[in-house]
Amino acid sequence: MSFWKNRRVTVTGGNGFLGSFVVEKLRALGCTKMFVPRSREYDLRDKAQTERLFRDAKPDVLIHLAAVVGGIGANRSNPGRFFYDNATMGINSIEAARIAGIEKFVCAGTICSYPKFTPVPFREDDLWNGYPEETNAPYGLAKKMLLVQLQAYRQQYGLNGIYLTPVNLYGPRDNFDLESSHVIPALIRKCVEAKAARAPEIVAWGTGSATREFLYVEDAAEAIVGAAEKYEKADPVNLGSGEEISIRALLEQISEACGYRGAIQWDATKPDGQPRRCLDTTRAAEEFGWRASTPFREGLRKTIAWYEEFAQSTSTARA
Repeated sequence: MSFWKNRRVTVTGGNGFLGSFVVEKLRALGCTKMFVPRSREYDLRDKAQTERLFRDAKPDVLIHLAAVVGGIGANRSNPGRFFYDNATMGINSIEAARIAGIEKFVCAGTICSYPKFTPVPFREDDLWNGYPEETNAPYGLAKKMLLVQLQAYRQQYGLNGIYLTPVNLYGPRDNFDLESSHVIPALIRKCVEAKAARAPEIVAWGTGSATREFLYVEDAAEAIVGAAEKYEKADPVNLGSGEEISIRALLEQISEACGYRGAIQWDATKPDGQPRRCLDTTRAAEEFGWRASTPFREGLRKTIAWYEEFAQSTSTARA
């Protein structure tokens, strides 16, 4: 409680999916001097506006979660935007932090920065041993450049910047737009809507053979806040649950939990993305005592319940 009590904290992306849980966690820990900027008020792609944010908020600690993200489809449709926006927002924020002389900069990276063919479980030392999976590469490389910048700024300017690499997140308040969402919210929405419509089948992208690891959003928020308080080193840190599941098995769990009993058709003309994803999270446990605590089935149940309630309230409002 005492660490956060008198510190001024700014959370970019604090109104988003992950950011909203980080903000709640900070408030629960006694942080009362918090600033959560809106993109319409401070465009982090603009250097002058980013510097103005630091002058207005005067943060001791900045947690950089602002990002332009999406699933495989969104990455394929927007490679230039995803590269430019994510790189520019991060570069401007880190430079402004250096100018302001803040106490600490906390940066959220991405699992998409890892090479396409990385030995499982992914270890932080493997981050540079190859090129990322092609559909996610522009986004992944943009975020990975922020690790380089933080390490360079630590070396030259003494900026205390840390870099965290979360695996795929899921949970309540996620983006369920089928055009831009990640795999779990997309599959939940498909199953819920197919059940309501009594559809005989749903179509899923790829072959179902690719594997993923998922981290419940509240666990991720706890990790970020814990690292902000306790971690001081230049080395990146993985954040994950350590559980690997195939997309086929994932969809089977989701359809069962949603009560959808129709057929599943796999569209193999669509990409699978990275073949496997599963993280080694030893460093997070050793450095700041964090491990994921939410069992996957429990997190999935909570996410489905939240979406069903959200979908019902949206339908009622339209009516």
